[in-house]
Amino acid sequence: MPKVSFKNQQTSFFSELKSDIDQFFIEKKISSKGNLQLYLKTFLLITAAIGLYITLLTTDLASAYKLLFSGLLGFTLACIGFNVMHDACHGSYSSKKWVNDLFGYTLNALGGNAFIWKFKHNIIHHTYTNVDGVDDDIAKSPLMRQCSTQKWVPAHRFQHVYVLLVYAISSFAWVAIMDFNKYFKQKVYTTALQQMDLKEHLIFWCSKLLYILFYIAIPVWYVGAANWAVGFMVMHLCMGFTLAIVFQLAHVVEETEFEYTAGDDLKIENEWAVHQVKTTANFSPRNPVLSWFLGGLNYQIEHHLFPRISHVHYPSISPIVQQKCKEYGLSYHSSPTLWTAVVSHFRMMKELGRKPVISTGLIA
Repeated sequence: MPKVSFKNQQTSFFSELKSDIDQFFIEKKISSKGNLQLYLKTFLLITAAIGLYITLLTTDLASAYKLLFSGLLGFTLACIGFNVMHDACHGSYSSKKWVNDLFGYTLNALGGNAFIWKFKHNIIHHTYTNVDGVDDDIAKSPLMRQCSTQKWVPAHRFQHVYVLLVYAISSFAWVAIMDFNKYFKQKVYTTALQQMDLKEHLIFWCSKLLYILFYIAIPVWYVGAANWAVGFMVMHLCMGFTLAIVFQLAHVVEETEFEYTAGDDLKIENEWAVHQVKTTANFSPRNPVLSWFLGGLNYQIEHHLFPRISHVHYPSISPIVQQKCKEYGLSYHSSPTLWTAVVSHFRMMKELGRKPVISTGLIA
């Protein structure tokens, strides 16, 4: 991995902002971790997922309802990822480490792996956000061109159309391919994976076997291979698209910035926190229903600056972050609605799909 560093000699923006955020929690006399609101949401989402799962296996439903419930199960699993797993793996679900570890394993129940995800997301993505050549979330691909420094191929002309399918199959690819690719290569894009001890190896393989048992073997036993295949496909299409589009709206929109390294060391001319603001965007912040389902990930700026603060507090600290950005002349990227963010993302994907007029050493 190339060495990427930030100009952290001047960190007054983040130090002042952190002081203001700390003061907010002191004055309110509340913890920055999860609260009853989060724990109730956890109960509702997990109960809903189990209920949908059992209903699909044990109830003789009409085909339309089977498809509907399979899609709802996929959406609910994505919401568990947004609300429960995400906070827990960041250590913001609870002040107790064992509670965070326990609920972090909900990712394994979804088919992923908490250890690999923490390294990929918490360490790489949250440090080197939108750095082409390091950030695995925008890793170069023959299918997708997510920033101007990535190589153009003719297929990209249509990427704003076919990425709908790419997003929809992303959770299946994650569970069945990408986790294993990272595990066997012991590498996340260009960065060597943190060494796994025996416990983590056992958790990896046991959870993958349990995934096969609960998501394939038991359903096939109860409903037959054909019905399982259709339901499994619909579940993943809904889950994958929901997960992918939410994360794309946070970083791959017209307002966000990107950095690039072709393997050489890179010195970013901003402090880390300023880089986070420049490479991240919020959307639909005044929609409490959307915030509930997305685990506050529509407040991506707040999340990237304070990942160890639970998402239930993001609406409250957002005005503080906005004010500090204004004081420092930083653009606080925020789309007013979900739709405007979606339009911005696909407009950007369409523009990146156009053949570059001028070829350089970075764009071909």
